[in-house]
Amino acid sequence: MTSLDLRADPADLTAALVDVFSVSGQEAELADAVQAALTEQAPHLEVVRNGDAVLARTNLGRGSRIVLAGHLDTVPENRNLPSRRTGSGDEEVLHGLGSVDMKGGDAVFLHLAATLPEPKHDITFVFYDNEEVDAERNGLGRIERELPEWLAGDLAIVGEPSNGVIEAGCQGTLRVEVRTSGARAHTARAWMGQNAIHALAAPLRRLAEYAPRVVDIDGLTYREGLQATAISGGVAGNVVPDAAVLTVNHRFAPDRTSEQAEAHVREVFDGFDVSLVDLSPAARPGLSAPAAAELVAAAGGRAAAKLGWTDVARFAALGMPAVNFGPGDPTLAHTREEHVRTTEIRQVEGVLRKLLR
Repeated sequence: MTSLDLRADPADLTAALVDVFSVSGQEAELADAVQAALTEQAPHLEVVRNGDAVLARTNLGRGSRIVLAGHLDTVPENRNLPSRRTGSGDEEVLHGLGSVDMKGGDAVFLHLAATLPEPKHDITFVFYDNEEVDAERNGLGRIERELPEWLAGDLAIVGEPSNGVIEAGCQGTLRVEVRTSGARAHTARAWMGQNAIHALAAPLRRLAEYAPRVVDIDGLTYREGLQATAISGGVAGNVVPDAAVLTVNHRFAPDRTSEQAEAHVREVFDGFDVSLVDLSPAARPGLSAPAAAELVAAAGGRAAAKLGWTDVARFAALGMPAVNFGPGDPTLAHTREEHVRTTEIRQVEGVLRKLLR
């Protein structure tokens, strides 16, 4: 079985994690290694297994609890295994699948788990499976159903890549389909039909003229968006189409509830057939919470708004503030060129150690 040294330099530990294959649905080997390492090298922690998720926590009776959560899985390999390094010193870079998303964050959490036996906050560590696939398979959902007490705390820190900057909350996202209908006809006698694709001109015009909101929440700037992402329709090259579908994605700031966001989109497309396809709620930043304020202070007072959607929203739905904080550039996630600066891994570890010790 793979052996992990949790007390090693977090950059070295990141490389070791990258070299354990763990594409979504195939995390068992890495979960086994994490469970064994925590059990052996962090005897001060209570450790349990849930599917291919590994959970560990202190039980010191502290006045507050912080949850550190990271997923073990990666997207499929793209000729970027095993890990390799380039450069040296402050310019050293670690390349490999999951180095950014998010084994760098996992390595930081595992290192802290083994080297902080007496933290000033109680800590729960959650290393979960199936984040990179359909939401219903996400290990956090299973843990919430089966072991909900393991997700409770005063602050959740999700180790998704954030360039080493605290990204607070997250915007919500929803998708709708705007459908138009018409009547089929031969294109040689087009006047006898009604073109459903042409009927999409009006909703497309509304999108082109739409002015998205820019919202300030807790001193952070969130930028909403409403964008067409797909159009489908057509029967044959000589047939006037009788049906067409416009897919639209709305990214909404955390001052809107999911219901308010859906109502807003329906208002934009008033008069058209609109159906909701997918919806994930937003999460407010919650930086005024004591534990969150401590984290911002430990990071030198820097924080930014998270514009994309992450699992912080799952923790926010449980009634706790949540932030993204991890090493790596998120624009490199899921790419063949995925890589992270080793100094950034150590920087994130240093900030969290300052918060927790």
